[in-house]
Amino acid sequence: MTGGVRTRFAPAPSGSIHVGNARTGLFSWAFARHQAGAFVLRIEDTDASRVTEEAFHGVMDSLRWLGIDWDEGPEVGGPHAPYRQSQRLDIYRDMTERLLSRDDAYRCYCTEQELEERREAALARGEPPGYDGKCRDPKVRSAFEAEGRVAAIRFQMPEREHVIDDLVKGEVRWPPGQLRDFVIVRSDGTPVFLLAVAVDDMLMAITHVIRGDDLLASAPRNAAVIRALGGTPPAYAHVPQVNGADAKPLSKRHGSTSVEAFRERGILPEALMNYLALLGWSKDAETTFLSRRELVDAFELERVSRNPARFDAEKLEWMNNHYIQSLDDDDLASRCLHFLSVAGLSPDLELLRRAMPLVKERMRTLSDSVELLRFLFTDDIAPDEKASEVISNAPDGYLKGVADGLADLRPWEAEGIKAKLDELAAAAGLNRTKGFQPVRAAVTGSTVSPPLPESLELLGRERTLERLRAVS
Repeated sequence: MTGGVRTRFAPAPSGSIHVGNARTGLFSWAFARHQAGAFVLRIEDTDASRVTEEAFHGVMDSLRWLGIDWDEGPEVGGPHAPYRQSQRLDIYRDMTERLLSRDDAYRCYCTEQELEERREAALARGEPPGYDGKCRDPKVRSAFEAEGRVAAIRFQMPEREHVIDDLVKGEVRWPPGQLRDFVIVRSDGTPVFLLAVAVDDMLMAITHVIRGDDLLASAPRNAAVIRALGGTPPAYAHVPQVNGADAKPLSKRHGSTSVEAFRERGILPEALMNYLALLGWSKDAETTFLSRRELVDAFELERVSRNPARFDAEKLEWMNNHYIQSLDDDDLASRCLHFLSVAGLSPDLELLRRAMPLVKERMRTLSDSVELLRFLFTDDIAPDEKASEVISNAPDGYLKGVADGLADLRPWEAEGIKAKLDELAAAAGLNRTKGFQPVRAAVTGSTVSPPLPESLELLGRERTLERLRAVS
């Protein structure tokens, strides 16, 4: 299939976008791009109590950061604007009136208490819960209306078998009577998800809906509304959810799971896009790393697994290290600059660039640059607990002797520094490890640092000697 494909991603901006939602957005985007179709961003923001403008803009920023662009949607426009559901309320009202006029929908005056009582009675009789159709009867509606009750609006679900030929799940069937009439407009006049999604998918000519399988039961309802309005339902592809290590759907109990949280930790967008793409989809058994272009070229729904994917933060960081190592020094330095600045440091960009070869293999996230390179960009170095212990256990006078031994070293380069440190350690009866560690602790404030001779070269002679003598 080429051309004519239109997919959409419709997040609700009630907070930072969850990586599970971002993955379905990525799949929808990749499918559209692979098919040379159009990708639409639509914002589901009818619930004013949960939606914020900050979150709305944050969703778009996170998508762009990941490399997901859209052909139609907010800040881009398009022939089916507006693309925020809160700006389409008149459209939903018109469509609701059309459904009412055709008797595909009706006003329902049942109260929440009455619905709950009838639900409990149905369960007590061993019957499945669900709306019993009481307000389908015009006489009942007239009586309730005469009482002055406020009405919601329900869609009248056709009493037949409903079938969805899902592009991931395969054929899914609901027997007659299982899918009951459902509310499409609340009593306060606001549209429900089941109405707004169906209307928008129809009017925006969406051909394929790719979303999480927690919404599978919505598909026959969405399709029924679209047919009642005279449209053709899209093809549905319901992707299994992303689980945590406990095999339960990924959520905040597993730690920070939003795109923004991973971005703030220093995960590269290339790495996160790559990792999310391989959660429940694969190009082939051998491919681990793939670019944005390679994903688009290879993406087919037939390769999406029917089984839930497990989110592995360790593997994501491993992949992130791969991408960090692939960056050139200038690029990596510019990306680390943000994290160092947030930590209150003011790094010299050229010095930072020179430090990149020393740390890129050790960095699992960009934020690791702060602790690895803090010693270079501040002289406020206080040895941590382990470093203090190493310093106190050094032979008497050792660090002063190292400072004196390095003072006249010319030129101040890593190779000569290493040879001098080896010489001084041997003279004190220490091997390299035991000789280097007190120096590292004194100069960096930590027992973990980039290679010591190279670190001292970058730090410079005067700053190195000053720190050694400060703890001597």
